Amino acid sequence: MRLALCQMNATVGDIAANVGRIRAGREAAREQGADLVLFPELAITGYPPEDLLLREQFLADAASALHDLAAETREIVAIVGFPERAEDVYNAAAVLSEGAVHAIYRKVHLPNYGVFDEQRYFQAGTCGAVLDMGGHRIGLTVCEDMWEPGPPATDEALAGGTLIVNISASPYHAGKGAERERMFAQRARDNFAWVAFCGLVGGQDELVFDGHSFVVDHTGQTIARAGQFREELLLCDVDLEWAASARLREATQRTAERAARSARGHARVDVLPALELSPRSAERSPVAGKSQALEPPIATVEAEVYAALTLGLRDYVEKNGFDRVVLGLSGGIDSALVACLAADALGNARVNAAIMPSRYSSSSTQKDAHALAAALGLRTHELPIEQLVSSYAGTLREEFAERSSDLTEENLQARIRGNLLMALSNKFGWLVLTTGNKSEMSVGYTTLYGDLAGGFAVIKDVPKTLVYRLCAWRNTPEGAEPDRVPDPIPPSIIARAPSAELRPDQRDQDSLPPYELLDRILYGYIELDQGREQLLAQGLPADDVEHTIRLVDRAEYKRRQAPPGIKVTERAFGRDRRMPITNRYRG
Repeated sequence: MRLALCQMNATVGDIAANVGRIRAGREAAREQGADLVLFPELAITGYPPEDLLLREQFLADAASALHDLAAETREIVAIVGFPERAEDVYNAAAVLSEGAVHAIYRKVHLPNYGVFDEQRYFQAGTCGAVLDMGGHRIGLTVCEDMWEPGPPATDEALAGGTLIVNISASPYHAGKGAERERMFAQRARDNFAWVAFCGLVGGQDELVFDGHSFVVDHTGQTIARAGQFREELLLCDVDLEWAASARLREATQRTAERAARSARGHARVDVLPALELSPRSAERSPVAGKSQALEPPIATVEAEVYAALTLGLRDYVEKNGFDRVVLGLSGGIDSALVACLAADALGNARVNAAIMPSRYSSSSTQKDAHALAAALGLRTHELPIEQLVSSYAGTLREEFAERSSDLTEENLQARIRGNLLMALSNKFGWLVLTTGNKSEMSVGYTTLYGDLAGGFAVIKDVPKTLVYRLCAWRNTPEGAEPDRVPDPIPPSIIARAPSAELRPDQRDQDSLPPYELLDRILYGYIELDQGREQLLAQGLPADDVEHTIRLVDRAEYKRRQAPPGIKVTERAFGRDRRMPITNRYRG
């Protein structure tokens, strides 16, 4: 049997464009002799549609689009994800064949953790389903159905399924692709079945989907793999009789199948009406060379995260109708990374850099900001703020007469810069990119209506230590591929101690633990939900642990007012970690 896995970049709510992509993928698969083509979870509507699923017209439009696709589907079988409106709403996979919706499978396991809220929108299906095609039995699953180690996949295998297909919208975090592939390989071994995973690709608000579609045989060996972070049609010939033969030689599997049949009369699955393979199947030649369909995984975490950030930024800008972006370029490490990401994602002609020096901006950081902008070919806007700071100070002089300078004056500088960036945005329609990282967001080392102001927070979920690693990686030959400006970041930016430059000789470490230590504490407290005692048990300094926890808890109200940003860790603010603002628990 020849499979085609179409990892496509769907846009939530753009049903017509999504159907166009499905149609193009289906025809390309048919022309290349595929018997079966898979499309991702909720491919018709994009994922996640969120409260659009509460609108009857949205569901009706999705159903209409599905039936239009079905009417055109001939000489190939297509499995397409869509929201089914029946007595309730289901996250479903439709089997399209010979001009009709041949059958529908409903997702059994609805995730309701992390970024997922599927139980808010969907009713769960009750059991697995198998589809007979040309003498082969195929089990149908949707995303979470395979993350669970038992049914429906186990029931489908016990019912004779030698291929289990999984259409998915699996959000990315660093290392997710390799983790997912290892897990599916184990499922294949456990069930003595081939497994085909078809993943969504693209950015959707704060989520990125990495694609990384693949096929593993019944031994867990990956025989075909698509690339990450790009659309691709993956073709693969599978020998399902090999899996069936292996089952005959495995007494444990045969015993389990017999027990399942005797206990229930048949395995606990729906057996869908059978389909025949297209007559073209016997005439085609094999897919040329396994190696051509086995894309190597991205080698390093830095390369993978950089690709995710680039895709997430590009899709957020383009799917929301922005032509250009603007960011404040300070000569610091964070804005350097955001500038590189923007130029690489959008092209330098679409990126504007505002350089806004104050009396505390050093000549070295200003020199580095201009050098970076020149290397990337960015248009710069020189907007000194000292006169504006003096004007603000004069206006407030009488009000502040009895108080000495403090954080207020520092924040005024950040807010003035935020106002200037928003003025450029309003005048020219540019999207403002903020430059705060996850470490700063965690401890509130940001200024409301200042550096926190903007439309999209590209590195919001990137810890400071990873920011340094990404910048160092971007300056390597690998980081310059393909066709990127080589070595754009001045080495002094990477080597310089981090500073907000809002007062004389300021360093971040004046008020925070060193970032290597801070990020260790933050990882435990935020990613792993570890408390004070657990952190101290790791040998972390008590004063730094208590100080960091206090800062994180106190900054929740700020994070609620931050723009959306790209999720790349396992626990991002907003999507994954949802803490009350009003909260007196200090355990």
